[in-house]
Amino acid sequence: MISAKNLTKKYGDKTALDNLTLDIAPGEIFCLLGQNGAGKTTTINCFLGFTQPTSGQAFINGLNVAQHPIETKKHLAYLPEVVVLYPNLTGLENLDYFSRLAGFKYEKAELLQLLERAGLPKDDAVRRVSEYSKGMRQKVGIAIALAKKAKALFLDEPTSGLDPKASNDFTHLLLELKEEGVAVLMATHDIFKAKDGATRIGIMKDGRLVNIIDNLRDVLHAKEIEDIYLQTV
Repeated sequence: MISAKNLTKKYGDKTALDNLTLDIAPGEIFCLLGQNGAGKTTTINCFLGFTQPTSGQAFINGLNVAQHPIETKKHLAYLPEVVVLYPNLTGLENLDYFSRLAGFKYEKAELLQLLERAGLPKDDAVRRVSEYSKGMRQKVGIAIALAKKAKALFLDEPTSGLDPKASNDFTHLLLELKEEGVAVLMATHDIFKAKDGATRIGIMKDGRLVNIIDNLRDVLHAKEIEDIYLQTV
């Protein structure tokens, strides 16, 4: 569902992404760990079409992102660290608007169900987004992804700044999407959340994917992942 073949991005003499090859299957959550500047966000931006690779290819559902920029976006949803919504609209109105942009039209009751599944109660759904916390904005962003019926989900530090309950709820929702066959690529600094939710974990350094931990069932504690991470970076 999500695939990179020798993906490289250079800015002048600096290599932000170096020959990345990666495959993420439906129903898999792949977490990218790495320091700031390791190449995590650049990787996601290449899949989204926000950044054009210097060489190599990115694929969504078998389609080359560079060759099919519109078609590939129909299959994906993106949740950045800070979800940008229209502050003067309610959460419900934002969801309705972005759903229609993606070609989906839902009744009000259906929109409320999507928001409730994402963890946003009805009373909050009809409030203006200008009154929302970061966690509430994230929930609207997740509801938008649900409304789009995305097959591939890209997350860039989605739990940053969330309180423990909101972060835990977010992880449970990701696991539900995993069971529904959604492929997830998540960039994060949160080793503990990566351990809880990931199918595999990749560690990036200087634009390269230098280590993949794919035996997470054998990893008993997040401390073991932390040790591997610190030894790598």
